[in-house]
Amino acid sequence: MSQHPEEKASRLIAALREGVSLVQMVFYKEVKNLLIGNHPDQEVKTLMMLAAAITNELFGTPNPDPGFTAFRQQHRALIEAELGSLAANLPHLCPYVTDALRVQTLCDKQQGIEDPGVLQTAESLGILIRERPLPLPSAFITLVRGLGEQHQLIIAPVQISPEDDRSLTH
Repeated sequence: MSQHPEEKASRLIAALREGVSLVQMVFYKEVKNLLIGNHPDQEVKTLMMLAAAITNELFGTPNPDPGFTAFRQQHRALIEAELGSLAANLPHLCPYVTDALRVQTLCDKQQGIEDPGVLQTAESLGILIRERPLPLPSAFITLVRGLGEQHQLIIAPVQISPEDDRSLTH
């Protein structure tokens, strides 16, 4: 039974969006650790919310919750300052964020979602690596799996031998 092209595309977009989400999780984790180191006088809960706000800003996914919106307005200057220093403070994440934002934009376009300008924002912040080629879907998934493993957010699938596979059923 073969799949319709729409089904295949839908599954591919879902897999790519999972990869983007994984990059967002790693980015949030790294930003949170950076903030904890840079602002030891602040409450961890506040720094976690700041890390979430910074991540949401970069990926164009603002949290619509009124409490979070108020927090974002109250800390706007700090969020912008931290966003402006990300390229210098987390340069090792720039390739992953570049690929994730490009893939996110392509997925959005495929699904008819209006472009919120995340690529332009990332470029203006010095995070987007312009000369980096757009990864093919399989290369992007492989890249983010490796990142997820490094940060212990996922465990890569392990190849098992046919003998081990048979031993599980006996």
